[in-house]
Amino acid sequence: MSTATETTGLKKLAGRTYSATKEQAAASRGWFVVDATDKPLGRLASEIARVLRGKHKPTYTPNQDTGDFVIVVNSGKVKLTGNKLDKKFYYRHSGIPGGFRAEAYRDLLDRKPEFPIEKAVKGMLPKNVLGREMFGKLKVYNTPDHPHAAQKPQALTVKL
Repeated sequence: MSTATETTGLKKLAGRTYSATKEQAAASRGWFVVDATDKPLGRLASEIARVLRGKHKPTYTPNQDTGDFVIVVNSGKVKLTGNKLDKKFYYRHSGIPGGFRAEAYRDLLDRKPEFPIEKAVKGMLPKNVLGREMFGKLKVYNTPDHPHAAQKPQALTVKL
């Protein structure tokens, strides 16, 4: 009689949930590259956040950073549908009276083309230390070139 443990060589968990450790998560990290050209901002950001969190892996553990690194190129060519380029605004306040500022996304893309993608992805990650750690694995560039060729990133397909 052959058991599953003998044939696979894996320890049977007997109904227990797998939980990745920090060392296991760091050992299995990969690199992905995404071209943002003509991709809708929200759909792109949600796919990037999913990969940064590690939800695409069977070893996903909610309390560990099991995600991969993501490189986004051509961030200035991201698409906003409808009239959002002119009607969607980025708001900030300096904290002093009269310090409220609003900027249309068209102007924001001209001034800081990386920022809209970073802001959208950051809003989809957990709001704690773990989320800030995940956000550190996001690299956004306005040009098609990036300095991470040595990591041999794989292309990430975004479903539209």
